[in-house]
Amino acid sequence: MSLALVHSRARAGVAAPPVRVEVHLSGGLPQTHIVGLPEAAVREARDRVRAAILCAQFEFPARRITVNLAPADLPKDGGRFDLPIALGILAASGQIPRDALAGHEFVGELGLTGELRGVDGVLPAALAAARAQRTLVVAPANGPEAALAREGRARTARTLLEVCAALGGQRELPVAETAQAEAALIPDLGDVRGQVQARRALEVAAAGNHHLLLVGSPGCGKTLLASRLPGLLPEASEAEALETAAIASISGRGLDPARWRQRPFRSPHHTASAVALVGGGAEPRPGEISLAHNGVLFLDELPEWDRRALEVLREPLESGTVSISRAARSAEFPARFQLVAAMNPCPCGWAGDSSGRCRCSADVIQRYRGRISSPLLDRIDLHVEVPRLPPRELRPDAVAGESSAQVRARVEKARIRQIARSGRLNAQLGQADTLQLCRLSDPDQELLERAIDRLRLSARSMQRILRVARTIADLADAPDIDTPHLTEALGYRRMDRADAR
Repeated sequence: MSLALVHSRARAGVAAPPVRVEVHLSGGLPQTHIVGLPEAAVREARDRVRAAILCAQFEFPARRITVNLAPADLPKDGGRFDLPIALGILAASGQIPRDALAGHEFVGELGLTGELRGVDGVLPAALAAARAQRTLVVAPANGPEAALAREGRARTARTLLEVCAALGGQRELPVAETAQAEAALIPDLGDVRGQVQARRALEVAAAGNHHLLLVGSPGCGKTLLASRLPGLLPEASEAEALETAAIASISGRGLDPARWRQRPFRSPHHTASAVALVGGGAEPRPGEISLAHNGVLFLDELPEWDRRALEVLREPLESGTVSISRAARSAEFPARFQLVAAMNPCPCGWAGDSSGRCRCSADVIQRYRGRISSPLLDRIDLHVEVPRLPPRELRPDAVAGESSAQVRARVEKARIRQIARSGRLNAQLGQADTLQLCRLSDPDQELLERAIDRLRLSARSMQRILRVARTIADLADAPDIDTPHLTEALGYRRMDRADAR
């Protein structure tokens, strides 16, 4: 029977759905047809496959060849199906054994010489192949990435001829090996001089996974502080790291297997579009918010961002996912990131500075701050002012603050308390959990209600104040929220106080 079946994997968001490459040889004029919703790169595979088979010293069948990529309604793109198509043709023509294909999956692009080249999205395919208990064969360039699926049995091959020799039992393909891990070069919080309140806000944000807005004049250290947040976060679990690495794998921007355990820190320029932030394109790709999944997204010069780009952040900040729908296909990407934003207090940057150099009118300042909508500010838990420090506090011999390791130890203990209590971090609590786990005494409840009325805060802001107060209590190892915890949480609403004034 001139029919062969080869297993492969497509790319659909962060998933890798199975694809059955069915090859049939029949009589008629020699020609090759590829069906099953192939895009241009897949249709061009017939020319690459023909040249690769001939260069490997095999015979290309002079018959009518039909290649079906099933399921037929799943779009197929890229050169990832070159290798399974070539093997299917060789197996259907009896040049390699069909039975040897059953326990394997193949992903790889073929050069005209038969060389195997790497493709995007190998990590999701490796994880899926491991769950299906099949051996994945990839190019050497994808070997370290495929090896991250620890339960898998990924192997690498340099050429089509090597794969055929392994299937024929003449040799064994090398096992894919992980890359040598590189030490993380994360800036230390001990480098930051002064800024006691901002350092404390970073600790609270890290402990409860809260979003943070830093407001201060140019050069006061906002970017310096934001870059220290990843060093305060606990090391990502293997499941979190694999999920983040899978997003990087399909992004088209490359995955560094040596740094896959490091939490991402993304800092796009303020000229980035809404599509660059949330993802998109004719073939949906993840944006910056998904690439920052389980890590930190830093947006500097927040009022300078296009308002439409900022507004698309509102839903992912609440849900932790982003859905991208296009005419031909749709995809959903995880986007549970920690937002750190920075802005100047006014267009010139010196409003409120002791030097008195600001000449911006109240209307100009209000229009500048109005570029950030209230619904977006509502979703940011901590608003902190970062003042300009006097020169004496910046001297080399000035007293240094705590290091990242010291603060991270407290953060990890606070996170353990939160997970033990509710199974999630405080910033991820729902409304019912917030009301149950963030109870206040009667005097503190009255204090909160007076603050809500005076600052004209929304119900969402009140919920977030309670969650921040719960995090502050966890850092203090307190079973309940006390008045100092609540007042500190209220103090982290700098922009709300400014609007009220």
